[in-house]
Amino acid sequence: MDILQFNVGEKVATLYTTAQENKPLIVLNNYSGDGGNVVEIMKKFDCPECNLLSVGNLNWDDDMTPWRCPSIFPTDNPCNGKADDYLKILIGEILPMAKEKINGEPRKIGIAGYSLAGLFALYSMYQCDAFDVVASMSGSLWYPKFKDYCLSHEMKKMPEKIYLSLGDKEAKTKNPFLKTVQENTESLVDYYRKLNLVVTWELNKGNHFKDEVLRTVKGIKAILTEDE
Repeated sequence: MDILQFNVGEKVATLYTTAQENKPLIVLNNYSGDGGNVVEIMKKFDCPECNLLSVGNLNWDDDMTPWRCPSIFPTDNPCNGKADDYLKILIGEILPMAKEKINGEPRKIGIAGYSLAGLFALYSMYQCDAFDVVASMSGSLWYPKFKDYCLSHEMKKMPEKIYLSLGDKEAKTKNPFLKTVQENTESLVDYYRKLNLVVTWELNKGNHFKDEVLRTVKGIKAILTEDE
């Protein structure tokens, strides 16, 4: 596996390429790091061969959120809802550059993310037709009005597979925003299944911060399994 890195503005993209041709390309937006820890666990768990594009140095609270949300904790910053702006950069510049650097043409392109990046991954399916599969791990589906948005809008491309996961303690909080996350996620699971989409839903042990890398790998593997 070769490792290539390139910048688009302030965004830092790290591309892990497989020598095999025409393998899937998975986009992973990262809060920190270059995705190397995810790649190592993917190897240990025998994930199907793929190219992984990790994008970092994001303005996390802004780039990953679809519209403005006030701070949900007294010490937090508000989220300014600039996902559409970042998605234009991702689809228009970062992704094309990555496709030029991999071997062959990816037979499918997926998007994956954890926490707010899981929210962004699902939101992107409603804004563009660039992705064939999507994985949202411990996605921030508590985000105000997001569930209603998904229920009232159509995806630009119906995904071949959707993976959604959550920790079983994530909704056990007094925070009025966060306490809705499991209810919202399960509602969307039911909704997508009624649309006859292939949905994998997994409830993991622990809170939001437990086994982040492992949960990420489980989601990526789930949307790649048919490519073994």
